[in-house]
Amino acid sequence: MKKLFKLLSLSICIVMIGTLFVGCSKKTSEEISFFNYGENIDEETIKEFEKEYGIKVNIETFDDMETMYQKVNTGGVKYDVILVSDALMTRMIKKNLVQELNKDNIKNISQMDKSYLNLAIDPGNKYSVPYMFGTVGIVYNKDVVKEKVDSWDILWNQKYKNKVFMFDTYRDTLGATLKKLGYSLNSTDSKEIEEAKELLLKQRKLVDPIYGVDNGTTMIPVGESDINMIWSGEGLNLQDEYPNLEYVVPKEGANFWIDSLCIPKNAKNVSGAEKFINFVSDKESALRIADEIGYTTPNKEARLEQPESVKNNPNAYMPKEIMDRCEIYVDLPMDVKKIYDDAWINIKSNN
Repeated sequence: MKKLFKLLSLSICIVMIGTLFVGCSKKTSEEISFFNYGENIDEETIKEFEKEYGIKVNIETFDDMETMYQKVNTGGVKYDVILVSDALMTRMIKKNLVQELNKDNIKNISQMDKSYLNLAIDPGNKYSVPYMFGTVGIVYNKDVVKEKVDSWDILWNQKYKNKVFMFDTYRDTLGATLKKLGYSLNSTDSKEIEEAKELLLKQRKLVDPIYGVDNGTTMIPVGESDINMIWSGEGLNLQDEYPNLEYVVPKEGANFWIDSLCIPKNAKNVSGAEKFINFVSDKESALRIADEIGYTTPNKEARLEQPESVKNNPNAYMPKEIMDRCEIYVDLPMDVKKIYDDAWINIKSNN
């Protein structure tokens, strides 16, 4: 996406002692630690926050939500702000790992679209503030794929053998297959999961898909793949950069995910964490972050400021009829996870 730039105003404090003028600025007198999913924020927002409040932001990143959960659960490292996925939110609340928010200090939550508040993962948003959301969908090369792409079915089309890219993550890939079959991507029915497994085994024979995660974003622009499972942010960014690529949310529905900001129970600097969450939830910050990383923002005021090609894109901000078919992942019981794990091992071991 075209980067949005904002002129920074320079604030100078001048102290006069006799005829001497001395420029000064806020000194960093405290710190917060932010445990974030990858490069999921822009540097300018961090710099502006540090300048505004004199609070240094120490960022540590993770690339798997379960890794985040384990580190927070053990309590060996104390964080002040953490990014939590929808699937883990309920578990972390039940385990008393996150604390209730004082919304008097996070007033910018009022800027959020009500569609992304009061979800089942955190009724009343007692523990979380929505940060970013998106979907899992399909990006495809229009120069090669000439038929209409509006369904997960295209991933089983033998015409594109060796050119189909699938996520190497069992929830995403089995989830998309369950949606193709008309089931919930949170299915706990062993027969439905078995049916999805068999369909993915069939796919291996038909198209011999490429399994991976982030490498899909570099493969499709150079023709190493033609149809990819992809997260919406990357898909929309690729569409913006390459006119021959297009991102779609399949008509059967998909995973709708929402990542939120929380304060761990053992946070050292709760006041600083509240200031940070409130700052990044403001319209200007939300707009800049969404433009930088490519994902859609739950901030309704920021959306109004986005380019027409973004704010009116039905594959970014989905119409209700598609949204109603999408689902948030839930944290599955251990016995059901075992069924998924066994199915996935079987799929990946059948070459």
